[in-house]
Amino acid sequence: MAKRLLVAYGLWALGGPLGLHHIYLGRDSHALLWMLTLGGFGGGWLWDFWHLPGWVAAANGAGAPGDRGGTVPALSPLRLAGQVTVGMYFGLVAALGLPWVPAVLAQPLAVGLGVQLVSSVGDQTAEAPSILAAAFLASLLFQGRVLAVLPASLAASVAAQRHRRYKPRGVPRPRLAARLYHLGLACLAFAAPLACRGLCGAAGVLSTLLALPRAATELLLLPLRTGRLLAEVLGFAGGSPARERGTGFQPSSWSERQQRAYEV
Repeated sequence: MAKRLLVAYGLWALGGPLGLHHIYLGRDSHALLWMLTLGGFGGGWLWDFWHLPGWVAAANGAGAPGDRGGTVPALSPLRLAGQVTVGMYFGLVAALGLPWVPAVLAQPLAVGLGVQLVSSVGDQTAEAPSILAAAFLASLLFQGRVLAVLPASLAASVAAQRHRRYKPRGVPRPRLAARLYHLGLACLAFAAPLACRGLCGAAGVLSTLLALPRAATELLLLPLRTGRLLAEVLGFAGGSPARERGTGFQPSSWSERQQRAYEV
């Protein structure tokens, strides 16, 4: 079915940060990237406004090049910057949402997936094994520290640019239901660790709030307990004689202090 430019602009205006116009045009990788970054952190969504006519024409098959053979796509500084930025973003999200997973495993994997996602936008892609290998190697050199997300993202982006290629043509596109299902699973895998970490933090805040009334009550009763303690020390209020003189048990330190107060 032919794509309409007016519909694409309407979806861009209504749900552009969620990539609705990219789903309409069959650009699922671009749509997933926009879902996970809220429209390329806002700037990418605005940048799409000028590219929609060309994307609609490409979706309708107008001006599509033939077989590219073994040609390599041109180097794009904008794509390279996006790979580095999204790779760092995915790595920081992994460090925040997966603290129980070893950093040397979670961070380079997240960085590599972020770089690969940017590499798959449009009609280009890259070799995922090379990207992941570069990210893991850079992370091992920095022993999986949080600051390793920058060199890991740089190494993975360089590997992606070195192994970039065009996507094969003629591949049948899945149905819309299957595409939405895959996009939903990817978003769930990204958001679940953050949601779990947020719920744990909210539970800690809730327990602190529930403990505030008890702490306030203890604070209000503090003068009464202080007066009672002072009276016992001065001998105006004593304990049980059986507890003081005991039945063969060793007297406690509190009983000894009371006895000294009585002697004084």
